[in-house]
Amino acid sequence: MSEQAAADPTSIRKGVVKRGWQLVVTGALFAALLFVPAGRLDWWQAWAFLGVFLVAVVGNATFLLRRDPGLVAERAEAGEGNQKRWDKLLTNALTVLTIVMFLTAGLDKRFAWTEIPAPICVVGLAFILVGNVLVAWSMSANRFFSRVVRIQEDRGHEVCDSGPYHFVRHPGYVGMIVYTPAMAIGLGSWAAAIFAALVVAVFVVRTALEDRTLRAELPGYADYAARVRYRLVPGLW
Repeated sequence: MSEQAAADPTSIRKGVVKRGWQLVVTGALFAALLFVPAGRLDWWQAWAFLGVFLVAVVGNATFLLRRDPGLVAERAEAGEGNQKRWDKLLTNALTVLTIVMFLTAGLDKRFAWTEIPAPICVVGLAFILVGNVLVAWSMSANRFFSRVVRIQEDRGHEVCDSGPYHFVRHPGYVGMIVYTPAMAIGLGSWAAAIFAALVVAVFVVRTALEDRTLRAELPGYADYAARVRYRLVPGLW
């Protein structure tokens, strides 16, 4: 999306509506991936997860629409620009692993392979919200936050060092790494948590590759990386 398009209220409105439909479809897909393999609807963890997902989506959208509707519109179109080839591969891997994670949770419910105590499920559901809050904070601070790795020359891409970016260079990934295993735990499935761990591993690899790309191609990022030394965990990495 160009700067001209981003500044056009009509384009922003269309992008926001498109993003809204994308999220509705995502929620419906989550429900199908859970309840169809489970073969039942009396699964409180799945209903609670969908409720938490709805709260996170509505809260995130309300906050961002007030702060930067152009960012919401851009995320609806993300992937149509100069996305890195390796990122397309990793994005596809993340999509497949996430789908398998939900299918596994549903099958685990049907066949009772594993069971997570209800109090731990509740903690997992809470951490889904924690992770989403961190992602929303990162998005609100960084107007170049995107679903894909690309240098947004069309939008005047600049380094962001405010908000959570003052502490780590990729706080959005921190939020995703928090809420992904929390989803499997919230759904009550240790089997699904195996695939959640694989998703986390892909996020870590993606973080490293994105960081290398930004160092090489985004002016000022190398200086920012010298000031904010850690990618994901202060004092560790």
